[in-house]
Amino acid sequence: MRHWPDEHICGAPVTARRRSRGRMAHLGGAAAEDRVAMEYERRGYALAARRWRGRSGEIDLIFRDGDAVIFVEVKAARDFDAALCSLGQRQIGRICRAAEEFVGGEPGGSLTEMRFDIGLVDARGDLRILENALAA
Repeated sequence: MRHWPDEHICGAPVTARRRSRGRMAHLGGAAAEDRVAMEYERRGYALAARRWRGRSGEIDLIFRDGDAVIFVEVKAARDFDAALCSLGQRQIGRICRAAEEFVGGEPGGSLTEMRFDIGLVDARGDLRILENALAA
């Protein structure tokens, strides 16, 4: 059986426009991560991992500041407010659980000093870093 571009595959319609939007979103997210990573490296932090995946979820960027670990979630949107609003409570929970997994492999284990930042990138490529944004 031959599938045409607008036919249903696995129950969902697949169109060239939808594939293109997905590809553009992926490339935009990767560019935002690159922009944020360059800023942290400019500030002197060492990149430990990019798109680190544990059983609980994925962390966009992980940096080291001496023995401390900085977990960074990157969000890109038309403006900073929209980018920040795209981070929901469930995602925050997944990030925190993944961070616990990551520090489990650190010499200090769960006693490792951690910080959770959010890197926001707007449509113009401007950057805003919210340090310690997920502190309780």
